[in-house]
Amino acid sequence: LLNMVPYFQANPRITYAEAAADLGVSVKQLRQDINQLWICGLPGYSPGDLIDFELSGDTITVTFSAGMDEPLRLTSTEATALLVALRALADIPGVVDPAAARSAIAKIEAAAGTVVGDLEVAAEDEPAPIEAEAAAAVREAVREGRAVSIEYYSASRDTISARVVDPIRVVLVGEHSYLEAWCRVAEGVRLFRFDRIVEATVLDEPSAPPNPAAGASANTAIFDADPSLPSATVRIAPGTAWILEYFPMRVLRELPDGYCE
Repeated sequence: LLNMVPYFQANPRITYAEAAADLGVSVKQLRQDINQLWICGLPGYSPGDLIDFELSGDTITVTFSAGMDEPLRLTSTEATALLVALRALADIPGVVDPAAARSAIAKIEAAAGTVVGDLEVAAEDEPAPIEAEAAAAVREAVREGRAVSIEYYSASRDTISARVVDPIRVVLVGEHSYLEAWCRVAEGVRLFRFDRIVEATVLDEPSAPPNPAAGASANTAIFDADPSLPSATVRIAPGTAWILEYFPMRVLRELPDGYCE
């Protein structure tokens, strides 16, 4: 957030739309960030100590930077942590734009100089994963606050269904990413795994989940084992292996006939 101050200093009288595009956020989010910066500044926190802007029409100019004249530099530990996180997120569908993540990795590596250990491979040499069109459309719907029409594959029923959903957020559970959304067909909050969204079309209408659903925390309890309950060993047939992804289980062994326990 604080790095936005030197950005605006380097780009005086930039428009909201141009800045939002450069920073990879919506205009609404940019306005919220500027409002947050307005209450940041030097100790004392009187009006003359706080970061200030001149907002003329649709343009933004910094009039007082509170000393934030240069972008903050990452420490080696911070750079390594960011690189590890970005590399992980780039390979998970729907969470980030893979090309943007690879670009960010390259920039962090260049800014941090030599990267330690297993992170020495340059990001430019790594091809960005190809993002599915459906995943990109869902990310756009979440980012822009739009409803989305999806075709979704249900592994438990082995069917594809069409539905219109109101996105709430993207959540990560284990190695998979999910769209949490209000499903207008089921009239409830549902989790849709990104790699099972076959088609997605962003609609020209706002996402409007009911207030209780939009304000609640993501409910991922179904994926969590309850240590207070007894455990059981079950034999799972090859055709019902989907159950492993719907309930908290761990595979003990795979059997020669295709079954597993």
